[in-house]
Amino acid sequence: VVSFSIVEGSAKGEQVTQGCDPFAQTQRSKLQHRRARINQQINKEMRMRAGAENLFKATSNHKVKETVALELSYVNSNLQLLKEELEELNSCVDVYQNDSESISVPMIPLGLKETKEMDLMAPLKDLISEHYGEDGISFEKEIKELMELRQAMRTPSRNEAGLELLMEYYNQLYFLDNRFFPPNKNLGIFFHWYDSLTGVPSHQRALAFEKGSVLFNIGALHTQIGARQDRTTLQGVDRAIDAFQKAAGAFNYLKENFSNAPSLDMSTASLNMLVRLMIAQVQECVFEKVTLTSAQNDFFTQLQIAQEAARVEEVYLLVHQTMSQAHVKDYVPFSWATMVHVKSEHFKALSHYYAAVALCDCPSVSEADFPEHEKAFVQFHITMPEGPSLRLVLQDPEERRKLGKAHLKKAIMRHEEAMRIHSLCKILRKMDILQEVLSFAHKRSLSKYSEIDHEEDFFETGDASDIHPKTNQRPEIKSPNFSQVKVTDIFHRLGPLSVFSAKNKWCPARRVHLARGENGFGLTLRGDSPVLIAGVIPGGCASEAGLKEGDYIVSVNSEDCKWSKHAEVVQLLKSVGEEGVDIGVVTLQSSNGQTEPSCWPGSQLGFPPEAQQPPWFLASLLSTRSGG
Repeated sequence: VVSFSIVEGSAKGEQVTQGCDPFAQTQRSKLQHRRARINQQINKEMRMRAGAENLFKATSNHKVKETVALELSYVNSNLQLLKEELEELNSCVDVYQNDSESISVPMIPLGLKETKEMDLMAPLKDLISEHYGEDGISFEKEIKELMELRQAMRTPSRNEAGLELLMEYYNQLYFLDNRFFPPNKNLGIFFHWYDSLTGVPSHQRALAFEKGSVLFNIGALHTQIGARQDRTTLQGVDRAIDAFQKAAGAFNYLKENFSNAPSLDMSTASLNMLVRLMIAQVQECVFEKVTLTSAQNDFFTQLQIAQEAARVEEVYLLVHQTMSQAHVKDYVPFSWATMVHVKSEHFKALSHYYAAVALCDCPSVSEADFPEHEKAFVQFHITMPEGPSLRLVLQDPEERRKLGKAHLKKAIMRHEEAMRIHSLCKILRKMDILQEVLSFAHKRSLSKYSEIDHEEDFFETGDASDIHPKTNQRPEIKSPNFSQVKVTDIFHRLGPLSVFSAKNKWCPARRVHLARGENGFGLTLRGDSPVLIAGVIPGGCASEAGLKEGDYIVSVNSEDCKWSKHAEVVQLLKSVGEEGVDIGVVTLQSSNGQTEPSCWPGSQLGFPPEAQQPPWFLASLLSTRSGG
């Protein structure tokens, strides 16, 4: 299985971009196949429902209405079953986890949005012929390359190569938008995408929908990469943190730059929920990182772990509240909401467990160390525990044991609540790894409680205060860095975007025969790619030949000069003999004959603000090319 690979064609040595093998029988590919099949069935049932509803409204025949009503009931029942099946697929988070034998709390990844295959050959050839005045057939190779790139990005592999493939196509859409999507004209191309969670199909003519859907898949692929990391190692935890932060950045960028989403997964409410979910998973990874690097019997370290756990509990509680909102509640899979709720309770239990470990397993505080320990402990609880003074709690082993016992009691209660919530979800009950994690944590707290519980304890265990949430590594929302994947405009043969774009209009290219006079050609040239005729001397050879100020030179003696630099065009003209030269020129249909600033590369949306005009991008557009 290869992603984003260049494969030599068997016949002509052509290069073809490939994604994953869609027929590879991996667990993940089987899941995607089932998702695609369900999406198609949902699409079919929705078309049937729309037709039945129209017939029900149109007919006045009572028997026909009864028959249609029965059919509608059947279709709605099928849709509900398909929705439940898709929800179960979206809940198969264990498929995306790592293959390590170690036990880690499973993360929530997203499945990729599915899209239909598209045939762009006819509409793009027609537009090239109509708008650019070029032979559309001569660009079949470029159109085929674009279609192959789109086909490949439908099945990216779950690694950096898959991300590069999606990024390459996303960056290529920037050129496509400028080349073929004029502001006041529709190409008749519809982009079809299925909702990631519901499978409901949506379609739009706007290329922005294609961009947004690809960007969503970039974020979704980051979640899958993050979920598969082995988080029992520091390297694996760091990779997971980076992946989830980038996923949050992709969803956040989509939320801020894409409006009027036709599908629920790209709505503001859903994207806001996904950003918060990714941040929570980053915070969970930070907690795991702290536990991997911490000393076992250090008082301050155990307090830090407890506060990190409290912070994870806090952010998951926020995610659960977001998932419970009206616009999101009926959309998010029940298993997701349940898992988030379980994690909130689980990490609250862990915060109290580690508080007990700090109190019961770490040595009592000496007089010299008391000020430092006092400062840390004052900031540890949300409200200070009632009872003995802080000095007595920190220095008296018995008082530490009593407070530790109170924390363990609360930890056990939270563990049991987490397991109760877990048992309410049929899908989560099938997830063995989550059950193991919850059971292990619960037994560990019970064991610790039994260890510090004395038979002669006649006091009533108090209620421990909750832990103040705190983290030493706040999650970062990493916006997509589109400039890291350098691409070249597939249709660069059409010429520089500064002139040859969908937004510009120009007169048909005309060929002018120009001879050299006693005073030269009688014109002034300026600029590069393409070279502009900046001035024409009245009565000179250029003026007599019909050249005008503002014309762009696109060819010299049939040699394409759209990408030629000023010095190269000058050299071509200087080498002309007495027979003269044939010059191809175009004139923009604007009042001053100048290129609109908005047509200059980098002025369009599609790159983040910091990458509007990356150096490689500008250099590739200004480089010397001839004839493609």
